[in-house]
Amino acid sequence: MMKRSLRKLLGLIFLSFFNISFGFAQPISETEAVRKELEYLGNLIKLLRLDIQAVKKGQIKVEKEVEEIKNLLQGRQLHAQPQQPQSQEMILSVENAPFKGDKNAKLTLIEFSDYQCPFCARHFREALPLIESEYITKGKLKYVFRDFPVTSLHREAFKAAEAAKCAEEQGKYWEMHDRLLIHQKLRLEDLEPNAQALKLDLKEFRQCLDSGTQAMKIHKDIAEGQKAGIKGAPTFFLGFTEPNDSKIKVLKVIEGAQEFATFQEAMHSLLSQK
Repeated sequence: MMKRSLRKLLGLIFLSFFNISFGFAQPISETEAVRKELEYLGNLIKLLRLDIQAVKKGQIKVEKEVEEIKNLLQGRQLHAQPQQPQSQEMILSVENAPFKGDKNAKLTLIEFSDYQCPFCARHFREALPLIESEYITKGKLKYVFRDFPVTSLHREAFKAAEAAKCAEEQGKYWEMHDRLLIHQKLRLEDLEPNAQALKLDLKEFRQCLDSGTQAMKIHKDIAEGQKAGIKGAPTFFLGFTEPNDSKIKVLKVIEGAQEFATFQEAMHSLLSQK
């Protein structure tokens, strides 16, 4: 469309130039025709400018969509089908990690997650509510959350994990956890408004976030996740809960944002064994 308009514009400019150059003795009627033609050319130029602006906007939109698709494809490479543990003796710690449910429930499910990962958000929206209603609230499952920010894909994920830890200091860990997964397209400047929405002490929250005091805990989670063979988030480890023991022997590994039925089958299998 732009090429046709441009060719038409150039042709009209040429004709107009020809008429004007040789028309000093033109009658008034021809001069009026030239004036109208020039007015038409002016309007056509305005339309072309609008077309160019629309194309630029469309190009920017396409580039953003391509970048999102690229991130999703990279994420899918990291989120393969469920696999079995590399070792039957894999042991993970849940010491001082935030959890939901009965601390002495028969099973423990450990999630390693990333607050900016779209697959983690899908799990949070789709599978987790069913896991919570069927297993966590009924005392069958202890649900533990550990951080595994994939900073090569999600630049703000590490700081978001720190924000959740800082909210934990004021007793609002799960509230911040939920907000971060609901509003994933966050920037660093969005963290404080989230704290404000939760009515946290902003000065205390800001000091915690700026000091980096929670970073060591997140690095520890990442290191243990890598040692367990995690390739990306979310990854889940399922095992039996031992009373008064912070160590969990992993019996099942589930990778990626799987359907609730996948978790249900794994938990039912272990509960029937127990």
